[in-house]
Amino acid sequence: MDPLHLKKLNTERRARRAAILVTDLGDGRDRIVREGDTVAGELGEAIAKAFRSGNSGSVVAEGRNFFLNVHLPQPRLVVIGAVHISQALAPMAQIAGYPLEIIDPRTAFATDDRFPSVTLFAEWPEDVLKTHPLDSYTALAALTHDPKIDDFALKAALDADCFYIGALGSRKTHAKRVERLMAMGAPNEGIEKIHAPIGLDIGSASPAEIAVAVLAEVIRAFRSRGTARLPKGQAA
Repeated sequence: MDPLHLKKLNTERRARRAAILVTDLGDGRDRIVREGDTVAGELGEAIAKAFRSGNSGSVVAEGRNFFLNVHLPQPRLVVIGAVHISQALAPMAQIAGYPLEIIDPRTAFATDDRFPSVTLFAEWPEDVLKTHPLDSYTALAALTHDPKIDDFALKAALDADCFYIGALGSRKTHAKRVERLMAMGAPNEGIEKIHAPIGLDIGSASPAEIAVAVLAEVIRAFRSRGTARLPKGQAA
């Protein structure tokens, strides 16, 4: 690998940005392609697919053989609210490979006893997110039902272009939430990205079932990045 390309790749990885090292197996030349860069033709299609899947491998494009070495930041899940759904969601997310953090200023709920082995912040989101900022490889799930806690985090997720943003509550509740977010300066096209009611529509009722629906929706959002958002409940 060209030392300059290695330096570029490490810079992207430290910044939690996705990149692919594309090597032409015919002549050995390589280059770095960042997520969002325009690459035309069959190679561009293969690169876009590799960014979504995260899988490295060889491809044939325009009659040439290439190896795509994919480097994606590990997706993380930030949950606003140390609630019953969060208790069920935490172990599921860890098993699925989505490190989970919980933020809730209500110290009666945000306790180590209720959330063992979980990164837990018993602080306000506006304080935590200053030092632990969101990014495009972060999913955010707002579960408190309390605008004083959820709204700032939702606006921060919109600003950071999180790959998934979901919020608990009915459509009526969400309509009021939309009004508040617009008053905070969130654009309509951004607000439309919020999944509300949160989770795939699988008829879930218990906290554990809702947690399954939320995690499934997060995974679908991650694996379909760069494609049109699917209708709620439709499989990818």
